[in-house]
Amino acid sequence: MNFGIINHNISSTNALRRLRGTNRSLDKNFERLSSGLRINRAADDAAGLAVSEKMRAQISGLDQAKKNTQDGISMIQTGEGVMDTMHAILQRMRLLSVQAASDNYTNEDRLKLQLEVDQLIDEVDRVAEYTEFNTKKLL
Repeated sequence: MNFGIINHNISSTNALRRLRGTNRSLDKNFERLSSGLRINRAADDAAGLAVSEKMRAQISGLDQAKKNTQDGISMIQTGEGVMDTMHAILQRMRLLSVQAASDNYTNEDRLKLQLEVDQLIDEVDRVAEYTEFNTKKLL
């Protein structure tokens, strides 16, 4: 009876096991290189991952704070532009009032000056009513 001889090469089995381990290590290193991250999953470094995620949350919060600040600056700049416009209108109204008080103008001239003042008042009201930033009224 010939049972056959089973050749078992322990050296080749060990070499195969080491090769597979090396391949896993290479795959892990390639993953880190391709992602640019030191930690890709919790198994890489659980504590480091927790710290990293906390920092990401802080960065996200700071990015939102930066956007909020930029929006606030934009709102103030819009308000400043409106105030400059209002100031110019009020200065013109003052000038017209001083002109109307002069004895050099007739009643007809004063009526024309008053008409312009009335239009300027309407403009002030319009600007105040329709000035908005991000759908919020500023005045």
